[in-house]
Amino acid sequence: MKFKVATSVLAVAGLAALLSAAGRRPQYLHANTRPELTAAHRAAYGGLPDTSNSLFTGSGKCAGCHASDPNHFASIAGQTSPATPMPDGWDVNVTDDWRSTLMANSAKDPFWRAKVAHEVAINPGHQLELEDKCTSCHAPLGHFAAHHDGQEFYTMAEMVLDSLALDGVSCNACHQQDPDLTGTTFSGELHFSEDTLYGPYGGSEDDPPLYNLPMNTYVGYEPVYADYITKSEACAGCHSLITQTADLEGNPTGQDYIEQATYHEWLNSRYAPEQWEGAPNALRQECQGCHMPSIDDPVIISSGYIFLEPRSPYGLHYLVGANAAMLRLMRDNVENLGLSATEAQFDSTIARTLDLLQNESLDLTVDAAYDPESLSVEADLALVNLTGHKFPSGYPARRIWIELSLKHPTTGAVVWSSGALTEDGLSIAGADEAGLSSFEPHHTTITTENQVQIYELVIADVTGSPTNLLERAATTLKDNRLPPLGFTTDHEVYDTTAVVGAEVESDMLFGDFNRGEDGQQGTGADRIRYEMALPSDWPVDVTPEVEVNVWYQAMPPRWVADMFDIEADAIADFEALYWDYAAPDLVTSQVVNPVNLSTPVHATDEMAFYPNPVRRGQRLHATGWSATDASVECVWRDASGKVLKRFISQGISSGLDIPANWSAGIYFLQVGGQPVQRIVVE
Repeated sequence: MKFKVATSVLAVAGLAALLSAAGRRPQYLHANTRPELTAAHRAAYGGLPDTSNSLFTGSGKCAGCHASDPNHFASIAGQTSPATPMPDGWDVNVTDDWRSTLMANSAKDPFWRAKVAHEVAINPGHQLELEDKCTSCHAPLGHFAAHHDGQEFYTMAEMVLDSLALDGVSCNACHQQDPDLTGTTFSGELHFSEDTLYGPYGGSEDDPPLYNLPMNTYVGYEPVYADYITKSEACAGCHSLITQTADLEGNPTGQDYIEQATYHEWLNSRYAPEQWEGAPNALRQECQGCHMPSIDDPVIISSGYIFLEPRSPYGLHYLVGANAAMLRLMRDNVENLGLSATEAQFDSTIARTLDLLQNESLDLTVDAAYDPESLSVEADLALVNLTGHKFPSGYPARRIWIELSLKHPTTGAVVWSSGALTEDGLSIAGADEAGLSSFEPHHTTITTENQVQIYELVIADVTGSPTNLLERAATTLKDNRLPPLGFTTDHEVYDTTAVVGAEVESDMLFGDFNRGEDGQQGTGADRIRYEMALPSDWPVDVTPEVEVNVWYQAMPPRWVADMFDIEADAIADFEALYWDYAAPDLVTSQVVNPVNLSTPVHATDEMAFYPNPVRRGQRLHATGWSATDASVECVWRDASGKVLKRFISQGISSGLDIPANWSAGIYFLQVGGQPVQRIVVE
């Protein structure tokens, strides 16, 4: 299924005039234009626009009721009685959680501004179209109001002078979307209602109707229930992007390129369908489930009205992903970038980002064996994607990679390493030296230190050369990013989420990339083997340590280097900040002590396997092997002697599964120091 590219012009009528009823307004309602507010209120909520344009209002208006309640009634988790304030409760107000996110600061993101300037500098004749498209998702309140007023294009120059545009992806950008059209158009083709705001409450008999007077009175909107606001469709319009390809002279080629497809990646996952193989899908999870986690605590959602019923569940407006690097840059440059969040608020968002990245993104297992006779170490790694989309996903600069090192267990000296950081802590040794002119292929086995397993998207221009210019994106050279659980090649959106590259496609068809031992797709996993030689003077009686780190990097130097050759204010501003914040973040890490293969691991009785012959997909059991034996290396070979599978088993008395996708025939199995066994597979 291809993306549906909307071509109709956004056409909505003008926003109704705001009603005034200041006498009934909560006494501490925030608005930047109200001088009677205390200095504390202005300091807490300053910088959020309380103005309106022809279609939207700024987050400052929303903060009046949905920011921190100084009386501790509203926005407090665990509220059990509307008449009991909770000064020591858990403040979950949406304003303070949101304002330090990349969503809130999307229009002020210096990397984004620099990349727009980069694209415009290469094709200045496309400036209006480029800036208009880019502001549709990064500055929607300015962009769509301008189009609503009849403008053909909305520019970066207009954005920097527009307080509502600088509000980023603020409240109305999500809550004012037309519920009938969400999830149907992409690439920033959003559609909005004129005078209605949609939320998750008041949609059933068990959920009391919304008290609409405050919103009718103060902001001119009718609050209405709509289920889209808690579904992934609310995210689809911006988190799926098609670009139109231009050649090296800037001429349109008529091609479309799918620059990112996070929403479609979710569709091609176990988490999306309502039904799974004919039964209700208990694993279904929306984007909001991870990025806006819900709590069951009852929460009064608006301050100033102590008679309001608490609502549950309540979605926390954390809105985090994996890009902690940009959040740190913003935290340390609040004044320079004109941001409204405090350092403490950014610290909270950074902590939530790292928690999501490090605890809910990837599962890593490492098995390793040391052979003193050959002075070699073999390690098998399994990586499993825990997210609901590819990992990494989103903007194509994002990448993860494996750093694996052999170390002396006492001195810590590194004697073998793949994927280490260079001295500046920003680049990958052995992989980044050539810049964008080349890229690292996908690996199934790594045998040398200059080979690195990098999971990434590599795009190319019309000549087939790698590029970081999105308007020049014509083809994909490599996409081996880890797919989500349930991802398949026969899904209707596979054409927009494809795995690309000869090596990874082969691994997917004949190996274990997203494929289990039973041959079924959808594991969301990849296995990779490392075969490493120790130095000739390595002490035989010392078993080396294996350390594995998986790194995530949002802004790799190879992605931005040529951009810094362009003279533009936005690029210079970003470069001045970049080098202190481009370092990767650790996703997960393990240190293991390999099994020493010289240690006896088999029982005294002769080993035998049954049943033999054995059917494909059946379990092969062992006799003469103790259930308490140490880990042991198992090697499967085909009739010609070719190694099909090599792995470490933690004792094998429970049996070994025969892959369902093997052909019938003769196979050979060797376990530890035991004789080779001839196994007939039917």
